[in-house]
Amino acid sequence: MTAYAALLRAVNVGGTGKLAMSDLRALCETCGFTKAATYIQSGNVVFETRRAEASVKKLLEEQLTRKLGKQADVMIRTKQELETLVAASPFPKAPPNRVLVLFLDGPPPRSCLDGVVAPGGEELAACGRHVVVHYPNGMGQSKLKLPKLGTVTGRNLNTVRKLIELLAALEG
Repeated sequence: MTAYAALLRAVNVGGTGKLAMSDLRALCETCGFTKAATYIQSGNVVFETRRAEASVKKLLEEQLTRKLGKQADVMIRTKQELETLVAASPFPKAPPNRVLVLFLDGPPPRSCLDGVVAPGGEELAACGRHVVVHYPNGMGQSKLKLPKLGTVTGRNLNTVRKLIELLAALEG
């Protein structure tokens, strides 16, 4: 069995993609995933399965699209991948609530950060299948635009660390 974290895009954000976390857990069980547990209301779920990552992603996106009535995007990660990301954080001294990890399906395009203007002093770095952004003044007031990334979902570093803890408990 492999433990995965699934990060849903645009769920329970700004009144779109309403999905109760109890429904998300039930949907995961319907997919045959075991030990499903959610974290906060923004579409984070961990579970175990014998399926490979690509199969998990495809099945979960199909089931969520059916449930929500609109295209659902999901990023899948293992505990090891999240641990590697945190260990290699390009902004280790930044407060974790001011560091946003943008999750992508694959490595970001090489030129995705070229020409990016950081109006609030934001710092950016590409790391594996992620782009990490430090918002020194917080995310709420930032005017930072990242149009070249395509489909992403973001979680702050505190959430990423919590997902690692939940995955460790599953493996445990």
